Amino acid sequence: MGMRVRDWRRGWQERSKLQRIDLYSRFTVSVLPWIFTLSWDLAPFSSDIRRDPLPLTLGGVLLLVGLGQCVLSNRNVKPSYDHCLGRSVFPRRRLAAPLALLVLGLGLPATLCGVGGIDDDGLLLLVMNAPVPFAITQVLLVPVRTFLVQSLVLTALTTGLFAAAGLRGGVLAGVVPATLFGCLLVLVSVRPGVWSLSVMWQAEKARDLQARLAVAEERLRFGRDMHDVLGRNLAVIALKSELAVELAQRGRAEAVDQMVEVQRIARASQQEVRDVVRGYREADLSTELVGAQGVLKAAGIVCEVTGDGGGQLPAAVQSALGWAVREAATNVLRHGDPRLCTIRLSASADGVVLDVENDGAPCVAAGESGSGLAGLRERLGALDGSLDAGPVGDGMFRLTARIPLTRGESRPATLEGRR
Repeated sequence: MGMRVRDWRRGWQERSKLQRIDLYSRFTVSVLPWIFTLSWDLAPFSSDIRRDPLPLTLGGVLLLVGLGQCVLSNRNVKPSYDHCLGRSVFPRRRLAAPLALLVLGLGLPATLCGVGGIDDDGLLLLVMNAPVPFAITQVLLVPVRTFLVQSLVLTALTTGLFAAAGLRGGVLAGVVPATLFGCLLVLVSVRPGVWSLSVMWQAEKARDLQARLAVAEERLRFGRDMHDVLGRNLAVIALKSELAVELAQRGRAEAVDQMVEVQRIARASQQEVRDVVRGYREADLSTELVGAQGVLKAAGIVCEVTGDGGGQLPAAVQSALGWAVREAATNVLRHGDPRLCTIRLSASADGVVLDVENDGAPCVAAGESGSGLAGLRERLGALDGSLDAGPVGDGMFRLTARIPLTRGESRPATLEGRR
């Protein structure tokens, strides 16, 4: 039992905020018909149903029908939700059994009324509950206007059924608001929640699309930079090569000069390409700290950065720690459901330490199994540094990067807090 509780808790923590809201919404909708059935269908047994075999039998069968409606309603929650959110199409054949139970759920109270086996108050409670389980599914499958029209049609049919069973006067008139109340209660309880959930999922998709567009834009920028670097030089190389061929075919000595120039331009282009690639592959610590804080803040995560950015650190140390910040921020966004992330940079005579700590993160397995932390350890290892990553208790996860500093290397003299 304890193992199941731990597995459930781990599964809950691994869900994102939106996934938790989705699960909570579905659970609430699943519980709703049970609450009404076990209250409104059981209440008449206390005093409203006549203590004779036939009324008690009809009431018992009605209770079983209500419980069956609840079971079928729960089975249809997921496919009806997916239909409403546009993920799949609800198979209409799944409505056949709930519709049949709805007819029984209205026919049995009418029979009770016809044999005089139930009082007026208990009858209205049964009428209110009868459409609830079926309506929970139906309200997610059709537009609101269509659902209201169907509710009015159901109310008219229910009123006619009880009139045929011999119900008259004010009680018959009470069947109308009782039936409408059950349908409208479902409408105001279920539909707004699903609409809010749909908006949140659309916002999540928009954020994913924005991230993909940012990656595509970065690729385009890299392509433009490479074109700017190589385009002109390659054109010159092509022209000079053609000129060298022409001169060589004529036996002119100037062909050698042209090929020497081609060689010079090719080497210069090679160096320019290295410079462009280096700008993409090397991480600047100060830039990465500012970028991580901005990205995490945009994701709704409070990010506190303590340190002066390591502006006096050697370039190689800054690059390695910049990669550590980038990898840690990526893991915070991808795994767990954090609310707070703290980045601390501290230095001493012996070395510099970078700590990135966040809450809500069972992301150890995800981080360790990927190539990100392994590659980061290699970068730090090249500087005799080390990397530790793992949980530190109370649902916290910490990544610590350490790089030793030799006596001749400079280090930050002061560390100032930044929020």
